[in-house]
Amino acid sequence: MTAREAVIVWEHMSDPRVAEYFEFLRFPSISTDPERKGDVAACAAWLERKLTGMGLQTRVIPTAGHPIVLAKNAHKPGRRTVMIYGHYDVQPVDPVELWTSPPFEPRIEDGIVYARGSADNKGQIFAHIKGIEETLREKGDLPVNLVLLVEGEEEVGSAHLEEFLLAHREDLQCDVIAISDTGMIAPGVPTFTYGLRGIGALELKVTGPRGDLHSGIYGGVVANPATAVARLVASLHDDQGHVAVPGFYDDVASIADWERAAWAKLPFGDADILKVTGSPSLFGEAGYSSLERTWARPTAEVNGIGGGFQGVGTKTVLPREAFAKLTFRLVPHQQPDDVMEKVKAYLRAHCPPGVKLEISGGHAGEPYMMDPNSANGLAAQRALHRAFPGKELALIREGGSIPIVNTFKRVLGVETILLGLALPDCRAHAPNENFPLENFLGGIGLNRTLLEELAR
Repeated sequence: MTAREAVIVWEHMSDPRVAEYFEFLRFPSISTDPERKGDVAACAAWLERKLTGMGLQTRVIPTAGHPIVLAKNAHKPGRRTVMIYGHYDVQPVDPVELWTSPPFEPRIEDGIVYARGSADNKGQIFAHIKGIEETLREKGDLPVNLVLLVEGEEEVGSAHLEEFLLAHREDLQCDVIAISDTGMIAPGVPTFTYGLRGIGALELKVTGPRGDLHSGIYGGVVANPATAVARLVASLHDDQGHVAVPGFYDDVASIADWERAAWAKLPFGDADILKVTGSPSLFGEAGYSSLERTWARPTAEVNGIGGGFQGVGTKTVLPREAFAKLTFRLVPHQQPDDVMEKVKAYLRAHCPPGVKLEISGGHAGEPYMMDPNSANGLAAQRALHRAFPGKELALIREGGSIPIVNTFKRVLGVETILLGLALPDCRAHAPNENFPLENFLGGIGLNRTLLEELAR
């Protein structure tokens, strides 16, 4: 580290906002790991102390899993009510040997914070918390009635959040929900995400003989489950990248002309995707650009596949079973249940002879879409322009899924605005997760302008 770099790091660390952010990051609040349950609870307790110290009415509410932190200001009649949602739990850190520094010891390099949770979602939700704190300190009140909901199970599918929403529906009534758990299309480009893909998950298990067999004695006589799985997986697409399941595209909404035109102008394209992913080339459904494929077209993906001998060297066996894990990203107006039934029927019809196919379901979530030019959408756009002056605004969809957004709409009857601050190379869910301090500090300003604009 040069002397100048050392001074920059010192200046950042002497900023109390950054120091608190680092304190938040040090909690190994991994919701999927039972051994970290105490750390998750400690993180929730830390948030309660922080929010109470800001003057908010705060509760830590137990669930059958990890607790939810709920905070409010004094609600006044005649004001709009805004919910801000985020999560304090984080992904596991494996493989830990690929981290360049310990994942729960945050460090700054070139103005970027490296730590698990730095972007997803501690950095983004804490930027909102600091924005709320600054407004309360300077003005004594917020321009809206606030509901701040920070959960501890987002990374395990928000298993108990819908139950919580139903039980506390009256207490959680609001006019709009804001979430910063998405991304910016490129550095310095304020981004409003108005659509998310849905998801459906399946797991295939193909079994054949009672046990592994000698491939020399029985190969060519008994069907090979690993070959059957490979054939099933390969049959999901044609050579142009289209999903081959009959009826898969029946309900897919067309991409609007204005979207095509807007996305084509964005400062993020094929070269950027190649750089971020490190892939040798791009491939996808013919007839669509990369961004169109990612944001507005459905996909079928293999997330895991295996069976048979996996050790060093050769073991000439015909395995007794093999498996594949599949997910399908869905777009408006596809319904997960309908699409999954079509996929199951297709897989059963194409299962090779001589093996037994079992299909088990996984989690599912509907796609989400809102009008970016609704009253709340326009308020969000104004807030972004104010928080990032002189910057061209990007209106995008995202390829990922946040199923809780549709749960909010179904249970509370309100739309959600998605204002992400993470960059495409933030490495969320991977080693060396990172978040620029510039975006953290910009998020503090965004919270302040957002609450002001939503109050109008």
